[in-house]
Amino acid sequence: MRVVLLGPPGAGKGTQAQIIAGKLNVPAISTGDIFRANVSGKTELGLKVKEYLDAGDLVPDEITVAMVKDRLAEPDAKAGFLLDGFPRSIPQSEQLRESLAELGHSLDRVLELVVDEDELVRRLSGRRMLVDGEMIQRDDDKPETVRHRLQVYREQTEPLSGFYEAAGLLSRIDAIGEVEEVTARALKALGVDDAGQPSAD
Repeated sequence: MRVVLLGPPGAGKGTQAQIIAGKLNVPAISTGDIFRANVSGKTELGLKVKEYLDAGDLVPDEITVAMVKDRLAEPDAKAGFLLDGFPRSIPQSEQLRESLAELGHSLDRVLELVVDEDELVRRLSGRRMLVDGEMIQRDDDKPETVRHRLQVYREQTEPLSGFYEAAGLLSRIDAIGEVEEVTARALKALGVDDAGQPSAD
């Protein structure tokens, strides 16, 4: 099964990606992991990525897409994958579709984790980290910063929701509740049971 996982910061994407991919027995693939692997492995693309990151610039779409395409062509992703954090825009989603077509594949489902903004702000601004024996809040987890991050998400990534809905691929998942409850809703939307097998209903 080939799945894309969408959702704003704080929706629990990272957690759900690992659990759902484990149930489906496919790799959970995040662009962050791909970037790190290419940079640490000093691949040709990784060296280019490092230049952009060192300069504080965003990595251009064509480099991100090329790295994702290379990753999807690896043996462990042949039977399926779960993409977390990619695509982030409609141009990236169109390039993903073309890359998959070249590999003879297409997406099966897009899951969007849905959480209202107040809950996201509460979750993210509630995070603390231990520094010199004191629990402090990271600057990027302050409520005003969180709301800005959500605004950026809405402008850049939320249009994907409509794009995939129009393609008949989107399932919206209520991401409020215990981790297991959210996972169960996601698996139901994928038509599989807790063991990753096709469900009877």
